[in-house]
Amino acid sequence: MGNLIVFLILAFVVVVVLLKTTIVVPQQSVFVVERLGKFSQTLHAGFHILLPFVDVIRYRHTLKEIAFDIPEQMCITRDNVQVGVDGVLYYKILDPERASYGVSNFEFAITQLAQTTLRSEIGKIDLDRSFEERTTINGAVVSELDKATAAWGVKVFRYEIKNITPPQDVLAAMEKQMRAEREKRALILQSEGQRDASINNAEGEKQQVIKASEANKQQQINQAEGQAHAILTVASATAEGIRKVADAIQTAGGYEAVQLKVAEQYVQQFGHLAKTNNTMILPANLTDIAAVVQTAMSAVRKQGA
Repeated sequence: MGNLIVFLILAFVVVVVLLKTTIVVPQQSVFVVERLGKFSQTLHAGFHILLPFVDVIRYRHTLKEIAFDIPEQMCITRDNVQVGVDGVLYYKILDPERASYGVSNFEFAITQLAQTTLRSEIGKIDLDRSFEERTTINGAVVSELDKATAAWGVKVFRYEIKNITPPQDVLAAMEKQMRAEREKRALILQSEGQRDASINNAEGEKQQVIKASEANKQQQINQAEGQAHAILTVASATAEGIRKVADAIQTAGGYEAVQLKVAEQYVQQFGHLAKTNNTMILPANLTDIAAVVQTAMSAVRKQGA
């Protein structure tokens, strides 16, 4: 019975020694080992054997990129408006030894430094610009944190502002301002639309008047050209007719035909005068048709000469 108890005790001691001397470090993790209270080594992913009761794992770190929230804090802008600002920070441990011994709590230190830097940057700008200057503010916070955390073995990659919350009265004023701006833009767009419509109508009327005047001008030109063409045609026809009459007179019997035509016209016109007038003044030689025809033929001969 006593031997069994001794065996169990020895077995328990062996198990404890094995647990103290063998350690498996997960992937993307690192353990900081102290030997008799002093830094000894850092254990990376894999299987390791420690000295029992001498080596102790003091710190366990992850080498993954870590994101943690920066609590909301009140900041005062350059135009003296209090706003609540919170954010999220992304960092990664590059040197486990410095992260363990360079600062007592690097996450708390980073949080405080991020908040103080953020208050300083918010105080440099007005409230209206704080919403559009997020990228600049984020860059300034990362730059300041990177300078301080280099000694802690920590690399800050980026900082992002999540929310900027002004007081309710400021939000109400901003809402009124935005509504006024929208109404102003609507009135401007409406007036510009009316102006453009008036310009288009005036331009349309102008083009209509121009087109009408051009059409009237072309119509007058066409009428003038038509009248000129008609006059030229009549004149040409008359000249051609006179030329043919003159040529006919020069032929055999033409002169006698003209005499006969003149006598017929004389008698015909005299008959018309007798029908339309009751009172007529007759020349003394009215009955002497031969004399009248001779006078007309003399004029014809002169024109032919």
